[in-house]
Amino acid sequence: MILTLRNHTVPVAVVALAGLVSWYLLAIALNAHGAIDRTLAPRGTWGAWDLITTTLNLQRPILPAPHQILLEIWNSVTHYPVTSPRNLLLHTAVTASAAVTGFVMGVLLGLVLAICIVHSPTLDKALLPWIVASQTVPVLAIAPIVLIILGSLGITGLLPKATIAMYLCFFPVTIAAVQGLRGPQRLEMELVYTYAASRIDTFWMVRLPAALPFLFPALRVAIASGLVGTMVAELPTGAQAGLGARLLTGSYYGNTLQIWAALVMASLLGVALTGLVSLAEFGVMRRYKGRR
Repeated sequence: MILTLRNHTVPVAVVALAGLVSWYLLAIALNAHGAIDRTLAPRGTWGAWDLITTTLNLQRPILPAPHQILLEIWNSVTHYPVTSPRNLLLHTAVTASAAVTGFVMGVLLGLVLAICIVHSPTLDKALLPWIVASQTVPVLAIAPIVLIILGSLGITGLLPKATIAMYLCFFPVTIAAVQGLRGPQRLEMELVYTYAASRIDTFWMVRLPAALPFLFPALRVAIASGLVGTMVAELPTGAQAGLGARLLTGSYYGNTLQIWAALVMASLLGVALTGLVSLAEFGVMRRYKGRR
């Protein structure tokens, strides 16, 4: 087991170290011109070490160094109350609530559509092509339209952002659920028919267990897509809170540290949400296998 862990850890550590070194080198290269013009040139005499330290500690760098991003996140989280707009935890919570809400809505919609498609050949031919075609429209084009329509109905706040997240979540769930629900072999279906099982019993005993291995990978994709959709929806709304709003504010004022800090927090949030889905998968699949 130790050998297996080492075989997995060493390659990951090497790639991570190479990426970190490359990041620092790129930060030095991109920030060098600004460091020379704004900081080093007025001093007069400076050397290579002065250039390196200056490029890695600019207040408004083109590409922040990793330690600057971590320091920006730390200062934001520890120096301000959680309810302060300057605290990244507030923005993360706002984005997470909309993303999770949209994820739940997308999963429910995807499962309902999949059940309808599997049990009705007519709906299969009528719905599935349109479901696939819906994903050809970029979310950047859909988001303003949805926000305007819902806004005209007086619906603001979390629900419009969750609706955009749902738009990106339901598709992978639908396709995976359709494939999974159609997964049972003919022999299994004939067996439940022999026992005169109803469609509901067949669904719970045969179709749904067969769909779980297909469904959970799709859920991991869906939660990540829902997070992206939520952040996209936060951009055109002028929202005061949320990681998307934080990105927009940082871009407006040219604050690259704020932009990268929000991006890192979004990545960590995506990893956490995906991890929760994986944890749910482990529990459900373990319980299901224990019953077999």
